[in-house]
Amino acid sequence: MFESLQDKLQGVFDQLTRRGRLSEADVEKALREVRLALLEADVNFKVVKEFVGRIRERAVGIELSKTITPGQQVIKIIHEELLNVLGEPASLNLGGGSPHIIMLVGLQGAGKTTMAAKLALHLRKSKHSPLLVAADTRRPAAIEQLKVLGRQLDIPIYSEDPSVPPPQICANAIKTARTGANNIVILDTSGRLQIDENLMEELSQIKAKTNPQEVLLVADAMTGQEAVRVAEGFHQRVQLTGLILTKIDGDARGGAAISIRSVTGVPIKFLGTGEKASDLEVFHPDRLASRILGMGDVLSLIERAEEVIDEEVAERGAKRLMEGNFNLEDFLEQLQQIKKMGSLRKIMDMIPGMADLTRAISEEDMESRLKITQAMINSMTIKERRNPKLLNGSRKRRVAQGSGTSVQEINQLLSQFQEMQKMMKRFKNPRMRQNLMNMFGGFR
Repeated sequence: MFESLQDKLQGVFDQLTRRGRLSEADVEKALREVRLALLEADVNFKVVKEFVGRIRERAVGIELSKTITPGQQVIKIIHEELLNVLGEPASLNLGGGSPHIIMLVGLQGAGKTTMAAKLALHLRKSKHSPLLVAADTRRPAAIEQLKVLGRQLDIPIYSEDPSVPPPQICANAIKTARTGANNIVILDTSGRLQIDENLMEELSQIKAKTNPQEVLLVADAMTGQEAVRVAEGFHQRVQLTGLILTKIDGDARGGAAISIRSVTGVPIKFLGTGEKASDLEVFHPDRLASRILGMGDVLSLIERAEEVIDEEVAERGAKRLMEGNFNLEDFLEQLQQIKKMGSLRKIMDMIPGMADLTRAISEEDMESRLKITQAMINSMTIKERRNPKLLNGSRKRRVAQGSGTSVQEINQLLSQFQEMQKMMKRFKNPRMRQNLMNMFGGFR
């Protein structure tokens, strides 16, 4: 969602780093561009004004460094001030008595019910035993939706007849959790199309009856400045302890993610990054700042790999690669592991320097190329995958026909694969070999 902002800021940075010395006029010009980029990204005007003011104050009296250029120093200041805007990382408060109560609030359409299930799955991975509570009685479909998600994820659901008042449902659910084995209760409360007095009164009653450790607002990042206003409205009435931004993977301009923390003073705790139940990220301000500035996010990439990649398969591939025995069958196996990590565009954007290279390639093109490569390898016999040298003219024609490609594309795949093998043979240095082993298979 930050592509447009990344592009504009990258243009500013390119101009800064090309200059050996920076005048005050250079700094002012750069700050004007930064201001415009942030405003176009729908960042709150007050936040932009204060943000640019702090950068100007630090950049005008900048001390020259022997290790980096003045332009790089300004970029460093922008990065540090962006971290200040996004705030400190904040984990869930799971202290106090048991069960721990997490109350989710938000408007209709923000993805609150789905987020309740995502959060439950996230907590179960951390060895907790969550209970989901269907307290959105105003939207009957929400109760059934939560039940379906609970069955899919094997997470228990507490629900009652919609005629029972939501505050009573929540209180009864907590009693059930205390007698059972659930140490966390997640309340999926009612939402509205907009904030109104009836909604706030109901939420206030639920909070009074359940005394939750966390009151988290689920806000739709696609709504831009409206998300900030919604957060302010809920915070005034039910005292939020944290925010969860959903639809971060959409085509919104990203302003809400940057300004919502600064305007409300409430920390962002999670980001919803997709439609799958596993598409939930703990909010790390430093990682988001790096993404916004086009610097990648290697730590999130590693964490994602740790979650989905089969460690044994990855290590086997790395070992065969280093030994010079890596063949097309191994290559196919590794491609299948990469696909488990989700969107290729997301993966590439997390690698420093790769966002610019992939910007011109659509997600569909990247997925299409991967499928074509898999089709070509799948059309080969096991012997041909293990020994590509067997692929003579007639065999290539058969593979091309079976995969719906051309002999030229088969040759291109084989040529690229041979180049990769040659490159790997150059890694004679034991330390370099170990580093590559760690990169490919050392996910622990």
